[in-house]
Amino acid sequence: MIRKIISVALSAMFSLSGVCSCTAKPTVETKNDIDMKTDGKKLVVFFSHAGENYNVGVIEKGNTRIIADMIADAVGADRFEIVPAKPYPVNYNECIEVAKDEKQSGARPAINGDVKIEDYDVIFLGYPNWWGEMPMCVYTFIEQHDWTGKTVIPFITHEGSGMGGTDRKIANACKGADVAVCKGLAVQGKIAQEQQEVAGENVDKWLSKLGF
Repeated sequence: MIRKIISVALSAMFSLSGVCSCTAKPTVETKNDIDMKTDGKKLVVFFSHAGENYNVGVIEKGNTRIIADMIADAVGADRFEIVPAKPYPVNYNECIEVAKDEKQSGARPAINGDVKIEDYDVIFLGYPNWWGEMPMCVYTFIEQHDWTGKTVIPFITHEGSGMGGTDRKIANACKGADVAVCKGLAVQGKIAQEQQEVAGENVDKWLSKLGF
């Protein structure tokens, strides 16, 4: 019984689903020191987890993927999904345990495929908030590329923890890039999954404020 209570508490605190934000409203701050290069070639890179997710049950399409598709469709971007060579467990509790172990060990799990980011000017980078961190497979993708001169715009899905500081971690990881830390988007996974019209409106408003 105690173990069950602890598990529920941890789930609520760290929301693993591709799961995302604490509010339906986008996180946007006005900042003019980054050139959005809105006329340049755009790419949406994302990792998303389907299967069993916190607060939305078993889903066929991950929360982050839903938002990624909305962004790509709206700005006419290409898209690339980060796919771990060894899939994360479908079961929620098993998945968060793997995610926690990877975070603690600083793992860089292998991923399938790649995309040539050198061909793009603006890269939207999306992921779920797992234990207040990006999934480690996202670091795998980041660290195998040269980000010099790119504009990187983060977006995240969650269930209460928002960006959780992960946008600043992207700024540190994507060396040489202009990272729009103050302009990231956080969307609650439940809203992405069950209120897609609301999520879509927030995505459109966010993109408009960015100049897209």
